[in-house]
Amino acid sequence: MSKLLIVDDEIDVREFAKNFFTRRKIETFVAAGGKEAIEIVKTQKPSLVLLDVRMEDMNGLDVLSEIKKIDKNIKVIMVSGVEEKDAIDKARHLGALTFIHKPLVLDELEQIVLKELSVN
Repeated sequence: MSKLLIVDDEIDVREFAKNFFTRRKIETFVAAGGKEAIEIVKTQKPSLVLLDVRMEDMNGLDVLSEIKKIDKNIKVIMVSGVEEKDAIDKARHLGALTFIHKPLVLDELEQIVLKELSVN
């Protein structure tokens, strides 16, 4: 079974996305910040991470860097509320697949996540 980790400091975003993907039979974990996310990556080995760029405890780019040190094959999609060209460029350089912008559009999110998890 595919595993998805959702990392966002907004509880409503985390819970909404978790419920959405759990109903689609995807094992879904959530983390409120970077340190928690890194621990989940180490213990649960998710296939895909939806990672917020701006969080209080750790910058999403730093978390991305740590995830790639743990396992370079984990796919990471960055989630951002603002268009930041520098952040986008740096995230791609660090290995992020793509960027999704908030507010999240469920159809777009579902399409991207299912494609990356190869769930039909």
